Formats: sequence, C-alpha cells, structure tokens
Amino acid sequence: MAKATSFTAFLLISSLSLVPYFSISEADNSAPIVSGLSWTFYKSSCPKVESIIRKQLKKVFKEDIGQAAGLLRLHFHDCFVQGCDASVLLDGSASGPSEQDAPPNLSLRAKAFEIIDDLRERVHKKCGRVVSCADIVAVAARDSVYLSGGPDYDVPLGRKDGLTFATRNVTLQNLPPPFANASTILASLATKNFDPTDVVALSGGHTIGISHCTSFTTRLYPTQDPTMDKTFANNLKGICPTANSTNTTVLDIRSPDKFDNKYYVDLMNRQGLFTSDQDLYTDSRTRGIVTSFAINETLFFEKFVLSMIKMGQLSVLTGKNGEIRANCSVRNTDNKSYLVSVVEEELEEEAWSEF
Repeated sequence: MAKATSFTAFLLISSLSLVPYFSISEADNSAPIVSGLSWTFYKSSCPKVESIIRKQLKKVFKEDIGQAAGLLRLHFHDCFVQGCDASVLLDGSASGPSEQDAPPNLSLRAKAFEIIDDLRERVHKKCGRVVSCADIVAVAARDSVYLSGGPDYDVPLGRKDGLTFATRNVTLQNLPPPFANASTILASLATKNFDPTDVVALSGGHTIGISHCTSFTTRLYPTQDPTMDKTFANNLKGICPTANSTNTTVLDIRSPDKFDNKYYVDLMNRQGLFTSDQDLYTDSRTRGIVTSFAINETLFFEKFVLSMIKMGQLSVLTGKNGEIRANCSVRNTDNKSYLVSVVEEELEEEAWSEF
C-alpha cells in the first residue's frame, strides 16, 4: 500500500510540469498526408486564413473558453462519420434528417455551428470563396486545442465540402457511445486504421468540455460502478440526483478548461466520467498508454498531434470532388442566394465580353 501511495504522489507531482504553449512544428511533417492535401494549400489563394481564424477565436474564447471544447468535438463528429467533409454542418433536407438530428449529435453545441459560419464569412470576405468549411472546422479544432493550453501544430489543408450527409444509422454506427467499453472503442476505431495509442490519445480530447448527466448516470444508478472512486461518485450524485437529471458537469475535474494531461491522471484515480474513459485504464491493452500520458504530458501532446492529423484526413474529398460551400449549412445547389450571385456574375462576364 505504501508503494502504491508513493507512486500516486509521484504521478500527481510529475503531471504538474505543464508545457503551456507546446509547439510541434510539422511533427506534422512526420505524419503522412493524403494526395490532394498540402501543408501550404492556401499560400497563394488565402495566405492569412489561419491568422483570421485564430484572431477571431482568441476573442471568442476570451468571452467563453468553454466554446473550445465544442469546436473540438465538432471536428471529431464530422470526421468519424463519412470523413472530414463538413457534412455534420449540413441542415436536413427532403432526403431526410441531418447528421445533427442523430442522437450522438443532439448535444453538439449550437454555438459551435454559429462560430464556424462566422469564421467562414470572415475568411470568404477576405479571400473569396476559396476555403472550405471542412478546412475551417479542422483549423478551428487545432486552435481550440492550442488556445486552451495544448500543443500548436500545422494542419494539412485542401479538403472540400461534401454534397451529402450521413443517415441516422451510419452516424450511430460511427460514433461510439459514452457507455461503450474499451473493446468496443478499439474495434470501432480499428476500422478507421487507428491503433490503441491513437484511441487513447484522441480520448484525451476529454480533458476539456462538459457532459450531460444522462451520458454517465448508468454508472451511478441503480448501483454504483465499482470502477468509480466512491467520493467522486458521491459528488456526481449531488450534481445528478436522478438517472434522468438534465444537469451538466465537467469531463476533467482537475483542470476542466485547460488542455493538458490531467484527464489521464483522473483515469488513474478512477475519476473518469464515462465508461468509455475509465475502461481505457481498466483494460490491459490501453492501461500502460494511459499511465505514460499521465506521467509525461509532452509525450501525450506528441501522440495527440499525430493522431489528430491522422483523424483529420479520414475520407477527405479533394480536387474536383465535393465543393466549397458559400454557406456551411447548405449545399451550393440548395443555396438560392448563392445561385443568384453566380447567375449575376455570369451575366456581368457576358456583358463585358461584348466590348
């Protein structure tokens, strides 16, 4: 017992050595990128795209740092379902309900969608319609990580926006629920070519953000999950007095608004909120990875960046595939104001050609 106590003390002390603005310059470059994407995609067409986005997000997060988690989650939910094509941003149509209407996406923050379209408007005002909504989501997710204390890193760009959105069933199949165990998550993400280190690193995104009680109250009622620390459980019962409570709580009790490695310290102390979190420490295949990230924040940052770059390239559309939406929530063919502007441009070009 003495050894265990001293190890925990060592763990908690060592994890305090934070690297507040850790920069991984093109670690990025050690990560392979798919054909059609580039580290310098907008160098000529919109060289200030990333500075425009970061400048605005600094203002947004100064008012509410909680929005960083919302934007990061939006990128995850976009990429895991049908690839990083901004399909999660599309409104529903006559063909069916949107991805936003599927159960896993009902808790996506409405403000996150507003922020993305505001960023799109700012970027298009400066550069014209050359930057995709999918790329804006990817850059906003990176800046959400960095501006809340995590690593800075380059993002390969050149994604196009998708023309379709996934069905409810496809969305459900590709977003493991919070009550999934490690075996389910590992199997699900393996289909996307993620290994256990990727799975544990990407789960570290839960170092910021909040959750509704209903995502974890099955661990409290009718009986407490034995893998959950009793004091932690009792505190949660105070926040969520019933199984269907509508309250919310933070994902990481140690530093809820800071992107760091404390999430893994939580897991080692049996204070992971979801089954999908805590089981990463319970399962022998991922326990050692959790421990290594809890002890070494720099290692976590490095692995997180590589896994994020990998995730950000899932089934991307590039080149002549897809489009660059004039409004992130509507396909161009369904966007009346966009179609009118295109016709006006064509008529203007025809008029000039007569001279």
